[in-house]
Amino acid sequence: MTDRALWLLRQDRRLAELAAFPFDFDLDRAAHGHVEEVRLASGGPLETVAGDDTGGTYFVCADGSVLYADSEGAAGIIGSSVDETLELVIGLPGWRDYTRLSPDDGEEKILACVAETEDEIRECYGIDEKRAELRAALGFPKRSPVEMVGRLRAALLRTEPDFVLLNADEGCAYDRIGPAGPPLWEPVLAAGRADLARLREGDRTAWREVAEDPVRRRITLRAAQFDRAEGDLELLRHLLRHETRSSMTHELRLAAVLVGLRGDTGDLPLLLEVRETDFDTACGLGGMPEPGASADELQQWARALDESTFGTDPSDEPVSTWTDLARDQGMTDLARITLIRELDNIFMDQSRLRRPEAPHSLDTAPLSGLARDFEELGDLPQALRAQHLYAALQETAWDRASARCTLARLEREAGRLPQAADSLAAVRAALATPGDDSLRCWQQVNLGRYIAEEHYRLTLALADAGRPEEARAFLTAADAILGELSENAANGIRELAERTAARVREVD
Repeated sequence: MTDRALWLLRQDRRLAELAAFPFDFDLDRAAHGHVEEVRLASGGPLETVAGDDTGGTYFVCADGSVLYADSEGAAGIIGSSVDETLELVIGLPGWRDYTRLSPDDGEEKILACVAETEDEIRECYGIDEKRAELRAALGFPKRSPVEMVGRLRAALLRTEPDFVLLNADEGCAYDRIGPAGPPLWEPVLAAGRADLARLREGDRTAWREVAEDPVRRRITLRAAQFDRAEGDLELLRHLLRHETRSSMTHELRLAAVLVGLRGDTGDLPLLLEVRETDFDTACGLGGMPEPGASADELQQWARALDESTFGTDPSDEPVSTWTDLARDQGMTDLARITLIRELDNIFMDQSRLRRPEAPHSLDTAPLSGLARDFEELGDLPQALRAQHLYAALQETAWDRASARCTLARLEREAGRLPQAADSLAAVRAALATPGDDSLRCWQQVNLGRYIAEEHYRLTLALADAGRPEEARAFLTAADAILGELSENAANGIRELAERTAARVREVD
């Protein structure tokens, strides 16, 4: 569809006023913007075209789709164009009440919901004559509520991953309006399920191609985890042999478990050969029965590992399983949005980090993992969100210094030089007054080298940014830290120290 109707509204004040009231698509409110600064997680452009009387805003995205954001922190695509959106808000003025409806609910339920909402609207003001006038002027056909609800649902399902809205300052994602969409594991497993079906059909080309491709091999093994068939033993052996090329992976352990669950003692030599591939594999498959063990012993080992690590329900898998496999398949936007929502959940409820065995202490490793994941995806703002909270939750002086130093590096790489300087000041404060003995040997280990190196790199960044006074101050601090390091720790950064000093002299 084109945006001809929007052009007509902008040309005809009478039509614009009808759209604003009673259909709550007010072009004049576009000048006020949204209730807060927002941006798309994808980085795409947003144009404000209208608002409503609840503080909601209609944005046009790069492809013409219209994203509606309410004032309570929820957003969703409601049309493929402004004209389609106008047709929706005029044809279904109570559309906000129908975002959970589906054509599968049936015509009777949909019509009853629409009738109830529109009867309530009619108690306050008329809509029928004005709707007919607007439809005629804008050239919209009269569509059934069932058809329009179906179009609304299809639009809402397109929201993720391309049109997720973020608070521009905090970086947290808006909730999703309407249906949640499929869980991440469904699109991630789709290709693996297709490959598993081809392997089961005896497609020898597929046997070769899947086994040779590490990503396809991993996803196919995951598909086999949740769709276990008696006739899979030979293909599982085939995938297990080839997965050893990747050394110790979760999928290698999974393949060994799936083979072991069959209880065929003839597989014990193969399993031993796999275990002895390298040191990491030997550790990862520790406890495996040796050749000569009974079928019961083999199955008992495999069953225990299956119950503790794998299982048959994909929703029980850690979210990192699916985000890693999504990234491997190029589904980076899906992975990133899932990770953003994971981080949002931790910000909203830090009790998620409590250790089950020690509820008064926190396991902050998920935060550092999220920071690394976002950095690998090239999303420094989200990496900073995760690392900042991670640093704030550290208890020992060592952990605080290490976390703040990593935070400073991310801030420097994001161009936030004053914030990076503050983070390194906090690192020096931890070194000066640690409050515990965790930092007693920092001068002899990699942490000391890491801290000195980040001071020099920030000094270079300050010099390159034309801030010579700050660069000189940081060079002094960096040299002081270097002077405290052991000879071995200092050797690796002397060249960086000399290059930094030369650069500072240049800007002076």
